[in-house]
Amino acid sequence: MRVTLLGAGDTTGTPTVGCDCDTCAAARERGVERTRFSVHVENERTGESLLIDFSPDFRQQFLRDAVSLPDAAVITHIHFDHLHGLGNAFRVFDSLPVYAADETDPATGESVAETVADQYDYLDPLEVRPTTPLEPVRICGLDVTLIPVDHPPLVCYGLAVEDPETGTKLSITGDTSYDVPDESRTVLADPDLLLADAIVPASLCEHHPIGGRHEDAAGVSRTFGTKHMTREGALALAEELGAERTRLVHVAHFYPADEAFEEPLAVDGERYVL
Repeated sequence: MRVTLLGAGDTTGTPTVGCDCDTCAAARERGVERTRFSVHVENERTGESLLIDFSPDFRQQFLRDAVSLPDAAVITHIHFDHLHGLGNAFRVFDSLPVYAADETDPATGESVAETVADQYDYLDPLEVRPTTPLEPVRICGLDVTLIPVDHPPLVCYGLAVEDPETGTKLSITGDTSYDVPDESRTVLADPDLLLADAIVPASLCEHHPIGGRHEDAAGVSRTFGTKHMTREGALALAEELGAERTRLVHVAHFYPADEAFEEPLAVDGERYVL
């Protein structure tokens, strides 16, 4: 299983358009980016590949990293930075199965699968396949499980991607607070590689209108506001899950410049073979 981090950033990316903060300036100086979140997973045994989330930066990411066009895709939730690159399928794909959860979201009155089908009904190549969370489905020769996480007010899912022949496993928390349900933690556990949402360091919780949540014994917030984990929360979750290797993703440009490129914060283009 070959994993390429096409986009390791949050909804505005780093550098952020029109921003001259020290972190964005440092990214430009280093020649690194964190575009909007997307992960490419190649099954080297079958020659097939799976795309997790369609970043608005799809075109730039695929040209830059020279990965193969996916044979299938998974959409974790309907926020702009994870879904709206799907329009790039126009004139690029002859056909593309797109897997998304079949659970009805109380906030929207429809499932992620239904929203994707409704918003992109003009794209003939798309075949939206409603998928039941916590039930593995074979995609591109890999066992993929959608995992409910906590990203209010919308439903959102993480993923476990396992190779049934080698036993290697990629876990992705998805956009989530630290309050990941126990059943989901069980499915995410013991990955060879964990990609964990870590939007900012806990020290920045004081700048959020409602502060931080899910404090540890030392009072360090593991959730920033309500929707995302802090760096400290993501690392705590990684330890609890027994991750062999962890990369922090969905990273915002609000990290102080002297922390923004420290391990294990990911940048675009990283590749891992599991």
